[in-house]
Amino acid sequence: MTDAGLRHGRASLGLSFGVQGVAFALLVTRIPAIQDQYGISDGLLPVFLAAVPILAGAGSVATEKVVARVRPSVVLRWAQPLVLLALLGVGSGRELWHVAVALGVFGLAVGALDASMNMLGVSLQRAYGRSIMTGFHAAFSLGGIAGASLAWAGARWELSLLASYLPVVAVLLPAALVGSRWYTEGKGVAGKGAEGTQVGAGAGAGGGSGSAGGAALSFKLLLPLCLIMTFAYIGDSTVSNWSAKYLQDVLGSSEQLATVPYNVYMVTTLLGRAVGDLGVRRFGAVAVVRGGSLLAAGGFAVVAVAPGAWVGMLGFTMLGFGLCVIVPQTFAAAGRMFPGDSDAAVARLNIFNYVGFLVGSPLVGALGDAWSYRGAMLVPMVLVLATLVYARAFGPEPARYGGGHERPRTADVG
Repeated sequence: MTDAGLRHGRASLGLSFGVQGVAFALLVTRIPAIQDQYGISDGLLPVFLAAVPILAGAGSVATEKVVARVRPSVVLRWAQPLVLLALLGVGSGRELWHVAVALGVFGLAVGALDASMNMLGVSLQRAYGRSIMTGFHAAFSLGGIAGASLAWAGARWELSLLASYLPVVAVLLPAALVGSRWYTEGKGVAGKGAEGTQVGAGAGAGGGSGSAGGAALSFKLLLPLCLIMTFAYIGDSTVSNWSAKYLQDVLGSSEQLATVPYNVYMVTTLLGRAVGDLGVRRFGAVAVVRGGSLLAAGGFAVVAVAPGAWVGMLGFTMLGFGLCVIVPQTFAAAGRMFPGDSDAAVARLNIFNYVGFLVGSPLVGALGDAWSYRGAMLVPMVLVLATLVYARAFGPEPARYGGGHERPRTADVG
């Protein structure tokens, strides 16, 4: 694989992450408009919202089976357009069953998309021989900010969902299809042998199946990373679902100021991920994840004891910088742990993304109602701190690339 091929593959995958960030933000930030358009009751809405991550988990499980026969790039090439078309379907329907079908397709396709994107990211990082995974997730964060801004504009100008979604899909769908021409799998884990055969690469279609190049996939070994992924998304969903209510109802902010913490969180997540790979290269993944966990836990503590809104926003700022590195480094750690089964490891790990998303918001809400919202913020704090117990799962200190995961000579390919 040439250095130019790696650069093109990295750019095209970054585009894919960015497009997904836009699509996801356009869906979740317009939930009130979706509810109004279809007349979904408050009692039924949680069912629709829970169905999406559940189906996404099913899509991730199915992707593990599919990539045993076809390359992850093929799955991604078709899953991304399907996500965009499903988003358009959400905006264009009128009957309740229309949105049920559209959200169902969206959930299944998102599961396949998330899994295949991260599979390609892990394999490209392996080919590069240095940390680049956090940069892909920075592209997702940038797309999320763009999508949320577009959603705000649509709501501000009172556009219908179809009028909001159609121009975005019309631009992003062809861009994603064109970009997919350069998807690249980093199959060259340890170069080629004298006869041109692959050495240290997986034997499967995606370059990540089989047990060559590392230990066979074991859920017991993967479990610490699964727990970390769950804890990180419980923290993330706490911020996305409860920051506005917490600032307004607990800390006494205005309604306008209550919208600021999540925007601050998104921006700090982007900034942290933009420089996260540099930190991993300099200090190793273990140190970076430990530092991020401590910073995130400190953020929750500040939020819990904040005397007013501005101190609360400081806590949410700390959360953005702390949590941002954990998820991409967890995927990367799965690739290092199982270099011969990285596709399957990523697909299984990806399921716990949705577990954390499902658990986080109801957990904090139930504790807030039964106890107090200040006390509820201490629960994700403790869970994030638990990441420190499992930090060794991110690799030997410093966490670089172990056997079967590092090229003998690494060229700087940008």
